[in-house]
Amino acid sequence: MFRTIFHWAVLLCASGSLAPSLRAQPTDDPATWAKLPPLPDAKGLGGLFAGASGEALLVAGGTNFPDRMPWEQGTKFWYDAIYALVPGEASWRVAGSLPGARAYGASIETDRGLICAGGADDRRHYDEVYLLQWRAGTVTVKTLPPLPVPSAYLCGARLGSVVYLAGGADNPLLTSALRTFWALDLADPDPRWRELEPWPGPGRILATAGVQAGAFYLFSGADIEVDAAGTPARRYLSDAYRFVPGKGWQTVAAPPHPIVAAPSPAPAVGQSHLLLLSGDDGTKIGFTPPAEHPGFPSSILAYHTITDTWVELGRTPAPHVTTATARWQGRWVIPSGEVRPGVRSPEVWSFQPQPRRTAFGWLNHVTLAAYLAGVVGIGVYCSRFNRTTDDFFRGGQSIPWWAAGLSIFATVLSSITYMALPGLGYGTNWNLFLQNSYIIILPLAALVYLPFYRRLNLTSAYEYLEQRFNVGTRLVASLLFILFQCGRTAIVLYLPALALAAVANFDLTTCILVMGVLCIAYTVAGGIEAVIWTDVAQTVVLMGGAVFGLVIAVSRIDGGLPVIFEQASAQGKFFETVDWNWNIAAATAWTIILGAVFHNLFAYTASQDVVQRYFTTPDQKSAARAIWMNVFLVAPGQALFFAIGTVLFVYYRQHPDRLDPVFQTDAIFPLFIVREMPAGIAGLVVAGIFAAAQSTLSSSLNSVATAYVTDFHRRFRVAASDRECLRVARLVTVLVGIVGMGAALWIARSDVRSLFEAFLNVIGMFGGTISGLFILGIFTRRANGAGALLGALASASAVWVVHSHVHFYWYAFTGITTCVVVGYFTSFCFPRANKDITGLALGTRRA
Repeated sequence: MFRTIFHWAVLLCASGSLAPSLRAQPTDDPATWAKLPPLPDAKGLGGLFAGASGEALLVAGGTNFPDRMPWEQGTKFWYDAIYALVPGEASWRVAGSLPGARAYGASIETDRGLICAGGADDRRHYDEVYLLQWRAGTVTVKTLPPLPVPSAYLCGARLGSVVYLAGGADNPLLTSALRTFWALDLADPDPRWRELEPWPGPGRILATAGVQAGAFYLFSGADIEVDAAGTPARRYLSDAYRFVPGKGWQTVAAPPHPIVAAPSPAPAVGQSHLLLLSGDDGTKIGFTPPAEHPGFPSSILAYHTITDTWVELGRTPAPHVTTATARWQGRWVIPSGEVRPGVRSPEVWSFQPQPRRTAFGWLNHVTLAAYLAGVVGIGVYCSRFNRTTDDFFRGGQSIPWWAAGLSIFATVLSSITYMALPGLGYGTNWNLFLQNSYIIILPLAALVYLPFYRRLNLTSAYEYLEQRFNVGTRLVASLLFILFQCGRTAIVLYLPALALAAVANFDLTTCILVMGVLCIAYTVAGGIEAVIWTDVAQTVVLMGGAVFGLVIAVSRIDGGLPVIFEQASAQGKFFETVDWNWNIAAATAWTIILGAVFHNLFAYTASQDVVQRYFTTPDQKSAARAIWMNVFLVAPGQALFFAIGTVLFVYYRQHPDRLDPVFQTDAIFPLFIVREMPAGIAGLVVAGIFAAAQSTLSSSLNSVATAYVTDFHRRFRVAASDRECLRVARLVTVLVGIVGMGAALWIARSDVRSLFEAFLNVIGMFGGTISGLFILGIFTRRANGAGALLGALASASAVWVVHSHVHFYWYAFTGITTCVVVGYFTSFCFPRANKDITGLALGTRRA
């Protein structure tokens, strides 16, 4: 049966991995635009409030010239009506009214509704703030705390639970612009506006705000200057600033030209772009005759928060100024606004950013197919030697030490490293490289843990816990490991699928299914031997692909290595920003250096997928060599991937037009691969990403099968034949693979900010408890089974309590110390077990 499944999987993957999906392909346009029903007012509105509340899109207030244009001495009218557009309806409905006519305030979307802050009418400016909420087909208006002073022509945005407002003017004479920065925390039980330190530039009106990657941005706008005759005039500004809570303001790259009265807040696209749409650049001030004004610019400027660069990204269908943006039904909406001075438009446009089309090419397809065929070939070959569970779980203990060592390296590496570490080097700096401090645990694994495992002739690491404590401890640890691996398979499946989906001809769902089925197939067929030998081949492919990627990226930099070091250092991309304080809630140097040791203790001493390699070599000496081999592989491997990210930062700083706004930061390496690398080489590097994922995935599948059969099935079905256990192991491999694929599909539909950090969170939550149990068993002689179980329970509880208060690197430390301390001292509450632990703990010897 399994051979049939294997053959069908090969055929599916060979066809599916190379065939483009049937979904609609994106075009070269940066966004798709669509018209929504026009506003009821045929003249359109300027200065309106807009945003989503519940299912409805709301527009409130605004102004226009209903009879004659301003150059014809027309009168500006101010409105208080609230309009609502509900999904499925072909027109707007009147849904209420503001407490008074109002326009030119700030619109802020929140989970509670639409905030309308400040504004003006034909008599004065206001400090009033309202919350509009869509309920049961109508809009209710709730009053919020007033602004510190009246303000109109201000801008704002929400960062988390905090609303920020910047600039504006406090009176209709517009003789000066405010240089004020206010904050309102909606999570505060008694919220009040706080005045914060303003940006280092001049005051301004009609600026554009935006939030991205945990920071508030302020772009352009106009200052107001009064001449000798007392006449105010606008001074168009071309500057930009970033505010990070707790760190303050920083000047960032200025836009290429002024952008006044652009729709605000600026749409945040992907994980690192802000789009400034249209706006007045000041080039047509005083244009005559005004009736023939050509209209405001319709260009789209994209600001990239990582490389601090600007690029023009196409054009809007029509210009829009003095209006707001709204996020509604998964699209960005720009309702009405001015198209040229005094002239509004009732049109309502929506857009959705989309990836640009990328051709993968036949040569890259051939390269990738050759890799897949090679993996299949290894699985077919190794399937001939799997006759017993010892073959399936331990490879008959015939694996050479160097192959086991490379397999350990590939298992720990994973697609997380292959994609997320370049993403970290590109998006942040090298600070996390300090985590290589954990190398000090490898001698501990080789000199202390390994002798216990080999002396006891184990198949599952958790067999040791039953011999040292009791069966309950063994089952708890094994179950936690199995749950952890099921979650891990989902993440390592999703990341390389994302890489292939970056090649526009492929669908993310198809990639997950194809890669998962292929990995299940060769793991079921060849067992641990197929896993290890594919790991060896995959290590060569993935490291070779990474080296190719780095060399090609360096060759594309104008100025070469000197420019790379100069620009990266100037932007703090190495270790310039290392924080040496003891803040356990942040990624400080001490958190990374110390936390990484405890964090990675689980992988090399208590995680079945790695420890299982210790059982596959002919003897203990060979297994020790495999462990020592990783001492010399880990740090250079991580340095390579961080270096790729740093070089890509410099490359895209020189070529910001080559970025794709919708891509996530973790996808920066595959983005470079498929768009910048020569044909054939790109296929090799994509194969490297596949290899990184499949090496980890196959290890997870085989180790879970080993743990389940050894610790559960064979433990409670003593009479089960070896043939039955082998059949169950293969079935479990298939089931876990299916579960992992299903979870990966769920992740693909959610917003995970940093997959590497999410992965580390999972390790910390489960790994500390398991590691603590092994420390209790090996390093103490008084601890007993009851105390160990209480320690494990306390450990899991402690990690849960602190997980929202400390950095994730301290999860494992919390879990380990709690398990050891509680487990050791509670053991004194129970009588000594009538159990011989000779040879099971340090300080004891077995004859």
